[in-house]
Amino acid sequence: MARSNWTFPLVRFILLGLSAHPRLEKTFFVLILLMYLVTLLGSGVLILVTILDSRLHKPMYFFLRNLSFLDICYTASSVPLILDSFLTPRKTISFSACFGQMFLSFAMGTTEYVLLSMMAFDRSMAICNPLRYSVVMSKAAYLPVASSWAAGIINTVVQTSLAIRLPLCGDNIINHFTCEILAVLKLACADISISVTSLRTTIIIFLGIPVLFIFFSYVFIIATILRIPSAEGREKAFSTCSAHLTVVVIFYGTIVFMYAKPKSKDPLGTDKQDLSGKLISLFYGVVTPMLNPIIYSLRNKDVKAAVKNFVCQKHLSNVALYI
Repeated sequence: MARSNWTFPLVRFILLGLSAHPRLEKTFFVLILLMYLVTLLGSGVLILVTILDSRLHKPMYFFLRNLSFLDICYTASSVPLILDSFLTPRKTISFSACFGQMFLSFAMGTTEYVLLSMMAFDRSMAICNPLRYSVVMSKAAYLPVASSWAAGIINTVVQTSLAIRLPLCGDNIINHFTCEILAVLKLACADISISVTSLRTTIIIFLGIPVLFIFFSYVFIIATILRIPSAEGREKAFSTCSAHLTVVVIFYGTIVFMYAKPKSKDPLGTDKQDLSGKLISLFYGVVTPMLNPIIYSLRNKDVKAAVKNFVCQKHLSNVALYI
């Protein structure tokens, strides 16, 4: 469809998704549905055990509870729309629903950037200043979390406001699964330099600064671990931050790979790049939230024990109902 030179108020958008690859749609529907259910179950269980188990009433698990809640909100804002696009040959979404979904996804994503850096600070305090950790973080844990949410929401209000005010051309086709902000900006007829500059600033603030903060936090953590005389002590200290480090590497590694890959000038290469870009966004938006509760459950002994205790209690209560 050729893009028109005139504009009018668009009331609906068409989401292409994987419509150009119909054979992949059914396979991805099943895979993404299963991963979405695992995300909801895993993150939901983590939230419950960190609330119900008194041993997990620590700052570290308060951060983890917020991360799990973020993962549920983030996937809930986009995955149902993605699943629906696999079942509908020509998926459409209203103007208001499109920008509402954009707002929620962008807010959850930017909040998670900041929250992961705050979790790195929590780990550095626990390892580098263990005697002061409980005193400092028990009082200060709420402030970083509140700041993460506030920063993410304020930034999203700015980005969405800039995008929603742009005049959109007659071509209402979004070449994506969801109303991803860069895909929507491609429909604009006006100059989008302000929006692009604002997004670049956002990347520096919400991606660059947290990455530097995490990097220096782990420099202090590693330096402290190397000074521990016993191998058992070093292993125990590293185990307290290994789950967070794994999540950070997967989360930021996917983002860097998604935005740093070179653009192809060949038309056939562009089509392949569009497909690979969509698949990478699926990994970032679906697989990563699914892995977070799995990683924390497998690599954290306290969480593992709390989950086992929770499952056993549920099983015993169900048995008691039948007796």
